[in-house]
This record gives sequence, structure tokens and C-alpha cells, in this order.
Amino acid sequence: MRSPYIAQQRAEHGRRAVAVLPVHYPKEILTAMGLLAVEVWGPPGAPVSAGAGRLQPYVCAVVRNALAFLASRRADAVDAALFPHTCDSLQGLATLVKDFGGWSRPALVFQHPRGAERPSSRAYYLRELLALADALAPIAGAPLHVDRLRDAIALHRRIDEARADLLDRRRRLPLDDTALYALLRRGEWLWPEDHLRELSDARAAIRPDSVQRGVPLMITGYVPEPASLFDRLRDAGAVVVADDYAAIGRRVIRPRGPLDLCDPFSALAELYWSAPPCPTCASDQDARMRHLLDLYDRSGAAGVIVHQQKFCEPELFDVAAIRRAFAARGARLLYLEGELERDLSSQATTRLEAFVELAQGKARPR
Repeated sequence: MRSPYIAQQRAEHGRRAVAVLPVHYPKEILTAMGLLAVEVWGPPGAPVSAGAGRLQPYVCAVVRNALAFLASRRADAVDAALFPHTCDSLQGLATLVKDFGGWSRPALVFQHPRGAERPSSRAYYLRELLALADALAPIAGAPLHVDRLRDAIALHRRIDEARADLLDRRRRLPLDDTALYALLRRGEWLWPEDHLRELSDARAAIRPDSVQRGVPLMITGYVPEPASLFDRLRDAGAVVVADDYAAIGRRVIRPRGPLDLCDPFSALAELYWSAPPCPTCASDQDARMRHLLDLYDRSGAAGVIVHQQKFCEPELFDVAAIRRAFAARGARLLYLEGELERDLSSQATTRLEAFVELAQGKARPR
């Protein structure tokens, strides 16, 4: 599905494509430069080549599968790859794909700052934005134009607003969780204007007088794979009412105030520090717990699923704090660990079903 779309974008619009590894990167810059961002979250399933075997077995499946995928030549439809500094393993992958994977296209890096906003970290982020734009110019065939960046920021703000509205009113949608997540994740590879049209169509279908029934649950984790997780939740009688996935909810940004597009690079910095707390950005752990508890309270969830990828160190650092925070609230919590399987195991399905039964007694009237 992605390869034909990349070919279509190239043929009809002259757009080159960049494979982007998770999680946080200034997509607005790529859009402004006419570059199609195609995100690589693994992909799920067994590695498609022997390249994964070049990494230690305790490296997460996202990194192992990405190396195998890039080495298999199945990503040859793109013109470059971008590696954000999500973790040391992903950052190191920028070198490994050339040394071990046979990747011959440009491998670019983007190092976003960690922790709280400070004058020094803001200045660093602005330098990284400018450096990325310069590095992308040879791939795009032209330098970044500031006016186009302003337009791209405005476009992505409309996308974020649409995504936020769909997540907030998800129980009023004629879409189950499986269909909603499929729609939201299409933004990982669609041209932004195409994605916005799909989101707008979904918003137009919201039914204010209807509500999806089921045991309401909140979910947090890295990436919603396998997608069959949502089928199993539906079959067990549950619905997801709040999302904190790094791939979904944590990338829906609600700015702290009006953006000044006179300086679009400063606007991008403002958006970066307005994002929900994320351990891949070394966010303050107490602030993240407050964010999660507020999300839980507002959603009316009856329980929490912590869905993590095995060996994902940034995410795992927060698991103990999440357990403590929700135990103090008296909330039911299920910890579910995986490795980018194509389908949920029978054991995991049984645990989900049992958890939904337990959470049913905690469901709060809405």
C-alpha cells in the first residue's frame, strides 16, 4: 500500500520520500520542502531479513525490525532515512544501516533536546531545526522557504485539531477502535492534505446523539501493534476512551498559547515543548504522572492498560511510577508486553479478557 502511494506522489507531484524512524521530528519542515514522510515503526512481524541478527537480542523489536527492513531493500522507494534521537539504539541505527545493512541512501539524524525547556535547550533545538532543513535541501532539490514553512505549520495544526477532536469524541464515532487507529496511523505515510481530508470526513460522521457501549479503558504505550489488540478488546466488551501511545496521543499537540508564525522556527520550538509529556524526550516524571491521571479522570476510564514493547528502555523507566500512581488512585492496571507481533497471542488475549471482566465492576457512569 505504501510503495504504490510513494510512487504516485513522485509521479504526480514530483515529491521525494523520506523514511522516518520514531518518534518526534519536525514533520512540518519535510512538508514545507515537498518531502513525503513515511514513518517506519518496525515494521511489525518477524524480521524480513537477517539484518536483525546483527543486533543484540535485548535491543527492542522496533530497532531490530527496522534494520532488517532497511537492509532488505524493501525501503528502496524512499530517497533518504531520518533517525530522531528517540533512544541510543535508534540513534545508533543511523550508522548501523550503512555498516551492517547496506543502506546506500542518505541517513540523517535529528537530535531533539531532553528534559525541561531552558534558554540553552531552546537555542539548541533551533539550531537542530536549521541543520535539518539544510541537510534535507539536497534531497528536496531546493532550500526551505520560510513562507512554505508557515503554511506547513498551519496545515499540521489543522491536522492536530482534527485528531484531538476525534480522540476526545471517539465514543460518538461510527468507527470502532480498530478502524479509528487505522485512520489515525494512515497519517504516518499519507501526504498531510490527503490525511486531513480523511480526518475531516471522519469528524463529519460524529453522531452527538449516539455513544459506543463497552467497558471504558485507557491505554498507554509506545506503538499500537499488533492492531488485533483492539479487535480482542472489542470482543471482550471494552472500548478505549483515552490514549497515551507515543505513536498517537503523545503526538497530538495542544499549544500553550497562540503561535507566532512570524518566526516559524520559534513556533516549532513552542510546539515541541507544548507536547504531552513523553519519556522519549526525558519529560519530568511527576508531570507525566499528573498528565496520565488527568487523562484517566477526564475520560471516565475504568482501568488502564500499559502496553509496552519489550526492552524499550525510555518507556520502561516510567512503568514503576505509573503502577504507583494508579495504585494510589485505586485504578485497575494491566501490564502487557510484546515484541511487534503480527497478532496478539492467546495468552495475552486471555489476560485482556480477564482484565475487562475485573474492570467492568469499576466502570463509572457517563
